[in-house]
Amino acid sequence: MLKMDDLNDSATRKFANNGCQIVHSVYFSIMANGDVLTVREAASLLDVGVSTLKRWADGGILASFRTVGGHRRFARHEVERLRIQSRSREVAWADLYTKENDPLVIAAELLRARARLGSWWATADEVGGALHEVGRRWEAGEITVLQEHHGSERLARGLQYAAQSIPLRPDAPACLLAMAEDDDHTLGLSLAEITLREAGWGSHWAGRRTPLVDIVSAVHHREVQMVALSASCLSDDPERLRRFSETVAGASRVARVELVMGGRGAWPEQPQHGHRLESFGELHRLLADGGRTQRGRL
Repeated sequence: MLKMDDLNDSATRKFANNGCQIVHSVYFSIMANGDVLTVREAASLLDVGVSTLKRWADGGILASFRTVGGHRRFARHEVERLRIQSRSREVAWADLYTKENDPLVIAAELLRARARLGSWWATADEVGGALHEVGRRWEAGEITVLQEHHGSERLARGLQYAAQSIPLRPDAPACLLAMAEDDDHTLGLSLAEITLREAGWGSHWAGRRTPLVDIVSAVHHREVQMVALSASCLSDDPERLRRFSETVAGASRVARVELVMGGRGAWPEQPQHGHRLESFGELHRLLADGGRTQRGRL
Protein backbone atom coordinates (compact mmCIF):
# COMPACT_ATOMS: atom_id res chain seq x y z
CA MET A 1 0.00 0.00 0.00
CA LEU A 2 1.28 3.46 -0.89
CA LYS A 3 1.74 5.56 2.25
CA MET A 4 1.33 9.33 2.65
CA ASP A 5 5.06 9.66 3.41
CA ASP A 6 5.81 7.98 0.10
CA LEU A 7 3.58 10.52 -1.66
CA ASN A 8 5.29 13.37 0.14
CA ASP A 9 8.74 12.04 -0.75
CA SER A 10 7.70 11.58 -4.37
CA ALA A 11 6.22 15.08 -4.57
CA THR A 12 9.29 16.57 -2.91
CA ARG A 13 11.64 14.84 -5.35
CA LYS A 14 9.51 15.94 -8.31
CA PHE A 15 9.40 19.55 -7.05
CA ALA A 16 13.15 19.55 -6.42
CA ASN A 17 13.90 18.14 -9.86
CA ASN A 18 11.62 20.67 -11.55
CA GLY A 19 13.16 23.47 -9.49
CA CYS A 20 16.68 22.46 -10.49
CA GLN A 21 15.62 22.31 -14.14
CA ILE A 22 14.18 25.84 -13.91
CA VAL A 23 17.30 27.21 -12.19
CA HIS A 24 19.60 25.53 -14.69
CA SER A 25 17.44 26.75 -17.58
CA VAL A 26 17.64 30.36 -16.35
CA TYR A 27 21.36 30.02 -15.68
CA PHE A 28 22.21 28.61 -19.10
CA SER A 29 19.94 31.19 -20.76
CA ILE A 30 21.83 34.02 -19.07
CA MET A 31 25.17 32.41 -19.88
CA ALA A 32 24.20 31.93 -23.53
CA ASN A 33 23.28 35.60 -23.88
CA GLY A 34 26.53 36.73 -22.30
CA ASP A 35 24.63 38.65 -19.63
CA VAL A 36 26.41 37.19 -16.62
CA LEU A 37 29.19 38.94 -14.69
CA THR A 38 31.88 37.66 -12.35
CA VAL A 39 32.37 39.23 -8.93
CA ARG A 40 35.23 41.40 -10.16
CA GLU A 41 33.38 42.47 -13.31
CA ALA A 42 30.30 43.47 -11.30
CA ALA A 43 32.41 45.28 -8.70
CA SER A 44 34.19 47.22 -11.47
CA LEU A 45 30.90 48.21 -13.09
CA LEU A 46 29.55 49.46 -9.75
CA ASP A 47 32.89 51.09 -8.82
CA VAL A 48 33.08 49.32 -5.45
CA GLY A 49 35.45 46.83 -3.87
CA VAL A 50 35.00 43.07 -4.19
CA SER A 51 34.34 42.70 -0.47
CA THR A 52 31.63 45.40 -0.61
CA LEU A 53 29.95 43.63 -3.52
CA LYS A 54 29.98 40.29 -1.69
CA ARG A 55 28.45 41.98 1.36
CA TRP A 56 25.69 43.43 -0.81
CA ALA A 57 25.02 40.00 -2.28
CA ASP A 58 24.96 38.34 1.15
CA GLY A 59 22.63 41.06 2.44
CA GLY A 60 20.20 40.70 -0.46
CA ILE A 61 20.94 44.15 -1.90
CA LEU A 62 22.12 42.59 -5.17
CA ALA A 63 20.78 39.24 -6.42
CA SER A 64 23.37 36.60 -7.30
CA PHE A 65 23.54 32.92 -8.13
CA ARG A 66 26.13 30.18 -8.12
CA THR A 67 27.59 28.29 -11.05
CA VAL A 68 27.77 24.50 -11.06
CA GLY A 69 31.31 24.91 -9.73
CA GLY A 70 30.10 27.10 -6.85
CA HIS A 71 31.34 30.46 -8.17
CA ARG A 72 29.18 33.52 -7.54
CA ARG A 73 27.78 35.25 -10.60
CA PHE A 74 25.53 38.26 -11.26
CA ALA A 75 23.00 38.99 -13.97
CA ARG A 76 24.09 42.09 -15.86
CA HIS A 77 20.61 43.65 -15.74
CA GLU A 78 20.54 43.39 -11.93
CA VAL A 79 23.94 45.09 -11.69
CA GLU A 80 22.82 47.82 -14.09
CA ARG A 81 19.64 48.35 -12.08
CA LEU A 82 21.63 48.87 -8.89
CA ARG A 83 24.14 51.10 -10.68
CA ILE A 84 21.38 53.38 -11.97
CA GLN A 85 19.71 53.46 -8.56
CA SER A 86 23.00 54.28 -6.82
CA ARG A 87 23.80 56.88 -9.44
CA SER A 88 20.50 58.69 -8.86
CA ARG A 89 21.23 58.80 -5.12
CA GLU A 90 24.72 60.15 -5.73
CA VAL A 91 23.37 62.90 -7.98
CA ALA A 92 20.73 63.87 -5.39
CA TRP A 93 23.33 64.08 -2.61
CA ALA A 94 25.74 66.00 -4.84
CA ASP A 95 23.01 68.52 -5.69
CA LEU A 96 22.27 69.00 -1.99
CA TYR A 97 26.00 69.29 -1.27
CA THR A 98 26.54 72.09 -3.78
CA LYS A 99 23.27 74.02 -3.44
CA GLU A 100 22.06 73.83 0.18
CA ASN A 101 23.33 76.57 2.49
CA ASP A 102 21.87 75.38 5.81
CA PRO A 103 23.79 72.54 7.52
CA LEU A 104 20.69 71.77 9.60
CA VAL A 105 18.84 70.89 6.39
CA ILE A 106 21.71 68.57 5.46
CA ALA A 107 21.56 67.04 8.95
CA ALA A 108 17.84 66.39 8.47
CA GLU A 109 18.54 64.67 5.13
CA LEU A 110 21.20 62.56 6.81
CA LEU A 111 18.73 61.48 9.48
CA ARG A 112 16.18 60.59 6.80
CA ALA A 113 18.79 58.52 4.98
CA ARG A 114 19.64 56.80 8.28
CA ALA A 115 15.96 55.89 8.72
CA ARG A 116 15.72 54.61 5.13
CA LEU A 117 18.94 52.57 5.16
CA GLY A 118 18.83 51.37 8.75
CA SER A 119 22.36 52.32 9.85
CA TRP A 120 24.88 55.12 9.82
CA TRP A 121 27.54 53.01 8.13
CA ALA A 122 25.20 52.42 5.17
CA THR A 123 24.41 56.14 5.10
CA ALA A 124 28.14 56.91 5.14
CA ASP A 125 28.70 54.58 2.18
CA GLU A 126 25.91 56.29 0.21
CA VAL A 127 27.16 59.81 0.97
CA GLY A 128 30.72 58.72 0.26
CA GLY A 129 29.66 57.71 -3.23
CA ALA A 130 28.22 61.20 -3.75
CA LEU A 131 31.60 62.76 -2.95
CA HIS A 132 33.01 61.08 -6.05
CA GLU A 133 30.27 62.74 -8.09
CA VAL A 134 31.21 66.10 -6.54
CA GLY A 135 34.84 65.47 -7.50
CA ARG A 136 33.77 64.65 -11.05
CA ARG A 137 31.82 67.93 -11.27
CA TRP A 138 34.82 69.89 -10.02
CA GLU A 139 37.17 68.25 -12.53
CA ALA A 140 34.67 68.93 -15.32
CA GLY A 141 34.46 72.60 -14.32
CA GLU A 142 30.77 72.31 -13.37
CA ILE A 143 31.43 73.70 -9.88
CA THR A 144 34.10 76.07 -8.58
CA VAL A 145 36.66 75.44 -5.85
CA LEU A 146 34.70 77.85 -3.66
CA GLN A 147 31.49 75.84 -4.14
CA GLU A 148 33.34 72.64 -3.32
CA HIS A 149 34.82 74.13 -0.16
CA HIS A 150 31.47 75.55 0.97
CA GLY A 151 29.79 72.21 0.32
CA SER A 152 32.43 70.37 2.33
CA GLU A 153 32.03 72.73 5.27
CA ARG A 154 28.23 72.42 5.29
CA LEU A 155 28.30 68.63 5.00
CA ALA A 156 30.88 68.39 7.78
CA ARG A 157 28.62 70.50 10.04
CA GLY A 158 25.59 68.40 9.13
CA LEU A 159 27.47 65.22 10.00
CA GLN A 160 28.61 66.78 13.26
CA TYR A 161 25.03 67.66 14.23
CA ALA A 162 23.89 64.13 13.37
CA ALA A 163 26.76 62.52 15.28
CA GLN A 164 25.98 64.55 18.38
CA SER A 165 22.50 63.00 18.42
CA ILE A 166 24.03 59.58 19.12
CA PRO A 167 24.62 58.98 22.86
CA LEU A 168 28.06 57.82 23.96
CA ARG A 169 29.21 56.21 27.19
CA PRO A 170 31.80 58.15 29.22
CA ASP A 171 34.16 55.15 29.15
CA ALA A 172 33.77 54.50 25.41
CA PRO A 173 36.88 53.42 23.47
CA ALA A 174 38.41 56.11 21.29
CA CYS A 175 39.76 56.26 17.75
CA LEU A 176 42.27 58.82 16.50
CA LEU A 177 41.14 60.26 13.15
CA ALA A 178 43.97 61.57 10.97
CA MET A 179 44.66 62.41 7.34
CA ALA A 180 47.61 61.29 5.30
CA GLU A 181 50.38 63.86 4.97
CA ASP A 182 49.41 66.98 2.95
CA ASP A 183 45.88 65.68 2.29
CA ASP A 184 43.21 68.19 3.29
CA HIS A 185 40.03 66.28 2.37
CA THR A 186 38.62 65.35 5.78
CA LEU A 187 35.02 64.41 4.90
CA GLY A 188 35.99 60.74 4.89
CA LEU A 189 37.01 61.15 8.53
CA SER A 190 33.66 62.79 9.31
CA LEU A 191 31.86 59.79 7.80
CA ALA A 192 34.11 57.45 9.76
CA GLU A 193 33.35 59.40 12.95
CA ILE A 194 29.58 58.87 12.68
CA THR A 195 30.14 55.17 11.87
CA LEU A 196 32.35 54.87 14.94
CA ARG A 197 29.90 56.68 17.19
CA GLU A 198 27.02 54.42 16.19
CA ALA A 199 29.22 51.46 17.22
CA GLY A 200 29.89 53.04 20.63
CA TRP A 201 33.28 54.58 19.87
CA GLY A 202 34.41 58.11 20.55
CA SER A 203 36.80 60.06 18.33
CA HIS A 204 39.93 62.12 18.85
CA TRP A 205 40.13 64.45 15.88
CA ALA A 206 43.66 64.95 14.52
CA GLY A 207 42.37 65.96 11.10
CA ARG A 208 44.65 67.42 8.44
CA ARG A 209 48.36 68.18 8.61
CA THR A 210 48.95 66.75 12.07
CA PRO A 211 52.69 66.01 12.40
CA LEU A 212 53.45 62.31 12.11
CA VAL A 213 55.41 62.46 15.38
CA ASP A 214 52.24 63.59 17.22
CA ILE A 215 50.22 60.69 15.80
CA VAL A 216 52.91 58.22 16.84
CA SER A 217 53.10 59.80 20.29
CA ALA A 218 49.34 59.41 20.83
CA VAL A 219 49.61 55.74 19.88
CA HIS A 220 52.72 55.20 22.02
CA HIS A 221 51.01 56.63 25.10
CA ARG A 222 47.87 54.57 24.36
CA GLU A 223 45.62 57.60 24.34
CA VAL A 224 43.40 55.74 21.85
CA GLN A 225 42.48 52.14 21.06
CA MET A 226 42.38 52.61 17.29
CA VAL A 227 43.87 54.85 14.61
CA ALA A 228 41.94 55.59 11.40
CA LEU A 229 43.97 57.09 8.56
CA SER A 230 42.26 58.56 5.51
CA ALA A 231 43.68 59.48 2.12
CA SER A 232 41.74 60.91 -0.81
CA CYS A 233 42.44 60.16 -4.47
CA LEU A 234 44.83 63.13 -4.46
CA SER A 235 47.21 61.09 -2.29
CA ASP A 236 48.45 59.11 -5.26
CA ASP A 237 52.09 58.47 -4.28
CA PRO A 238 52.14 54.83 -3.09
CA GLU A 239 55.72 55.00 -1.77
CA ARG A 240 54.97 58.06 0.37
CA LEU A 241 51.79 56.48 1.77
CA ARG A 242 53.66 53.23 2.41
CA ARG A 243 56.30 55.02 4.52
CA PHE A 244 53.64 57.02 6.37
CA SER A 245 51.46 53.98 7.12
CA GLU A 246 54.38 51.77 8.12
CA THR A 247 55.56 54.36 10.66
CA VAL A 248 52.10 54.47 12.25
CA ALA A 249 51.79 50.69 11.94
CA GLY A 250 55.05 50.14 13.81
CA ALA A 251 53.86 52.21 16.77
CA SER A 252 50.40 50.59 16.65
CA ARG A 253 51.82 47.08 16.65
CA VAL A 254 53.95 47.77 19.73
CA ALA A 255 51.08 49.47 21.59
CA ARG A 256 48.54 46.83 20.42
CA VAL A 257 46.35 49.51 18.89
CA GLU A 258 44.13 48.76 15.91
CA LEU A 259 45.00 50.53 12.64
CA VAL A 260 42.69 51.08 9.68
CA MET A 261 43.36 52.85 6.39
CA GLY A 262 40.55 54.10 4.16
CA GLY A 263 39.76 56.38 1.26
CA ARG A 264 40.86 56.19 -2.37
CA GLY A 265 44.49 57.00 -1.73
CA ALA A 266 47.27 54.66 -2.83
CA TRP A 267 47.54 52.76 0.48
CA PRO A 268 49.30 49.38 0.49
CA GLU A 269 46.77 46.73 -0.57
CA GLN A 270 48.03 44.26 2.02
CA PRO A 271 49.60 46.18 4.91
CA GLN A 272 51.88 44.31 7.31
CA HIS A 273 49.82 45.60 10.21
CA GLY A 274 46.28 46.97 10.21
CA HIS A 275 43.42 46.83 7.75
CA ARG A 276 42.93 48.38 4.32
CA LEU A 277 39.19 49.12 4.20
CA GLU A 278 37.12 49.80 1.10
CA SER A 279 33.87 50.89 2.74
CA PHE A 280 32.29 52.06 5.96
CA GLY A 281 30.45 48.74 6.02
CA GLU A 282 33.82 47.05 6.47
CA LEU A 283 34.65 49.46 9.29
CA HIS A 284 31.32 48.61 10.92
CA ARG A 285 32.07 44.87 10.81
CA LEU A 286 35.56 45.40 12.19
CA LEU A 287 34.16 47.44 15.06
CA ALA A 288 31.53 44.79 15.76
CA ASP A 289 34.21 42.10 15.94
CA GLY A 290 36.52 44.31 18.00
CA GLY A 291 33.70 45.22 20.35
CA ARG A 292 33.40 41.58 21.35
CA THR A 293 37.11 40.95 21.79
CA GLN A 294 38.61 44.34 22.53
CA ARG A 295 38.85 44.07 26.31
CA GLY A 296 40.74 40.82 26.00
CA ARG A 297 42.93 41.88 23.09
CA LEU A 298 43.94 45.47 23.76
